[in-house]
Amino acid sequence: MLTIGAFAKASRLSPKALRLYDELELLRPARVDPGTGYRYYAAEQLGQARLVAWLRRLGMPLARIRRVCALQPGPAAREIGAYWAGVEAETAARRDLAAFLVDQLSPSPGKETTMLELRCSALTDTGLVREANQDSVHAGARVLAVADGCGPGGAPASTAAVRALTFLDDEPLSAGGVLNLLEDAVEGAAQAVADLVPRHATAGAPDGGGTGSTLTALVWTGSRLALVHIGDSRAYVLRDGGLFRITHDHTVVQSMIDEGRLTPEEAATHPQRALLLRALGSAASVPDLRLQDVRPGDRYLLCSDGLSTVVPDEGIERLLASAPDPDTAVRALVGAANDAGGPDNISCVVADVVEAARPAGLRFG
Repeated sequence: MLTIGAFAKASRLSPKALRLYDELELLRPARVDPGTGYRYYAAEQLGQARLVAWLRRLGMPLARIRRVCALQPGPAAREIGAYWAGVEAETAARRDLAAFLVDQLSPSPGKETTMLELRCSALTDTGLVREANQDSVHAGARVLAVADGCGPGGAPASTAAVRALTFLDDEPLSAGGVLNLLEDAVEGAAQAVADLVPRHATAGAPDGGGTGSTLTALVWTGSRLALVHIGDSRAYVLRDGGLFRITHDHTVVQSMIDEGRLTPEEAATHPQRALLLRALGSAASVPDLRLQDVRPGDRYLLCSDGLSTVVPDEGIERLLASAPDPDTAVRALVGAANDAGGPDNISCVVADVVEAARPAGLRFG
């Protein structure tokens, strides 16, 4: 029998990693001393330990490594091959995203002098399963927003969240000061949601059962967009034929994906996939805030998870790319979600960035 230290050295896994793999039932010790709790390993376990170490070097999530280790050599080899094919596909997508970000952040002559405007459309639908619609949408002179309420007061919570931003429709905004205004507005939105019910009940989705709301919004300055995001509603941009998600879900399963404990495929069926880590009306209500550079031809989508959980990104990209205008796009997206069963409320805002012959503004298309 090998001590945990000797086994760690032989397998090139740290004692800390071995203890984690024991807890996850990925690599259990051959014996645990009942008195001291000290772990001992058999020499025959070195092969599996080295396999785990190699798979971790590949970047394979622990949940998938567990599957590989349970297979016979032939199926295990095919599983590793399938994983690597997925990595190569994801790397290609990340390369495209990196190119998008480099392009977005690189100075562009004339970017600030081109006159731009937005043409947008919004649509919300109850779906085919829910009895009531707890989503809210807004497409005003400057503010585009989607909010998805949760809990017993979900509908008024999402309405309050969106209304707290609508005063920005009438504010003179500059790219330099809009984030400060937006941060104050979100604080007002969080307070508006919290005021709907007694403090002990405003746990929001992160604490399981209280009233709360997601909020994803874009505020137009005439040359750039300011993004605010909290929860699992999403924002996308369709640029040069490619779809890019510009928000990060604040959910339990997304955090597990980030940590390598789940794959996106596993997350799609995880029992806690709807559990939020951040939402308005909860203690964890700090939003993501940033400026988004725009280009003529960009098409932006804000949506609740009633769309994104049932229509894959490829389907969203196809529908956004083929729609001739924002109104057609939102109707097609809501229709696709209902065609997929419509298990939740569905809300979409689509906005096109176009060159204008007059000072930048917003008109509905």
